[in-house]
Amino acid sequence: LDEREGPVDPALASQAYNRKSPWARIAVLLAGPLANFLFAVAAYWVLFVAGIPALKPVLGEVEPDSAAARAGLHPGDEIVAVGTRETGTREAAVLALLDELMGGRPIELDVRDDQGGTRRTALQVEGDRRALTEPGALLPGLGFDFWYPVVPARVGKVMPGSPAERAGLLEGDHILAVDGAAVADFPALVAVVQPKPGATLEFTVERAGQSLLVPIEVEAQREGERLVGRIGVQPAAPGDLPPGMRTLERHGPLAAVGHAAAKTWDMSALTVRLLWNVATGDVSPKNLSGPINIAEFAGFSARQGILAFLSFLAIVSVSLFVLNLLPIPILDGGQIVYQLAELAKGSPLSERTQAVGQQIGILLLLVLMSFAFYNDLSRLFS
Repeated sequence: LDEREGPVDPALASQAYNRKSPWARIAVLLAGPLANFLFAVAAYWVLFVAGIPALKPVLGEVEPDSAAARAGLHPGDEIVAVGTRETGTREAAVLALLDELMGGRPIELDVRDDQGGTRRTALQVEGDRRALTEPGALLPGLGFDFWYPVVPARVGKVMPGSPAERAGLLEGDHILAVDGAAVADFPALVAVVQPKPGATLEFTVERAGQSLLVPIEVEAQREGERLVGRIGVQPAAPGDLPPGMRTLERHGPLAAVGHAAAKTWDMSALTVRLLWNVATGDVSPKNLSGPINIAEFAGFSARQGILAFLSFLAIVSVSLFVLNLLPIPILDGGQIVYQLAELAKGSPLSERTQAVGQQIGILLLLVLMSFAFYNDLSRLFS
């Protein structure tokens, strides 16, 4: 009920929002963001009780003469802590690395080698730190990647109507070589095929213990501004991960409440720091996502299963919690600022002041939405 929006029954006038005290109005304004926060807590509680499977942050390749190499990191090392935070999973390690990167100081790591020994080292980040905050740039910029199982050059699926299907490739075929040059794994196969759109290549294929020569005309497909080669196969699933590479974060129903609340708070604080650093220019605005990217990730996570989708919803809910509390007049946070100003002033702000604030708020939101839509379209068509 609000007498500024329309008539209110005189019997209910005392319940109208505009007649409530500033503190009561602040409580109403906090209800929406608080619901987002509590939903995220509930989602993380379900995830912690069910158990969140993850991979440990074990290093794979380390680029020579990179920050990681100069810090003495080696393949097989496990990042057990970044700064003062323990990093039991790859997600935790990446978020901690990003947070430390924004601090502008050397990134201190606790690392466990494959013999079980632990040491302290630091990544000395040189050059443009902001460039490392762009999506997908952090780990390559630091000079390492996490370990992943080898994906063999074995056909898992042949796409209908593809060059591979026309040439007679079958699921289960193992591609040993292309034009006589051996291929060690599926990424090596892609590296050979991609640069040769339109070419006819001779594939050496192992099928049922026999070696076959299969010529395939590589199809040209446009990817952004360039043409790349495709034959229309998807890889077979890699073998089982070593048991020591997996981790499972699981807690009992009572303990999970505290862990879920802490996780939601940590994610909220990280979101605030990211937004602040985007505003100050220390973090790339390419991290802002709009409805197109959100829909894409929603579909992807839904295909991975209910727990992955619930994790996605928790992240979105945390983002809404933070965004709605921004001090922009059209949002709950801006309206709370109005109420605090009324408490300090002793009387409501003038309608003119509130109207100007609303116009500024709409302008700021349009700028934010424009960045988000631009990023979505750039990802979509790049």
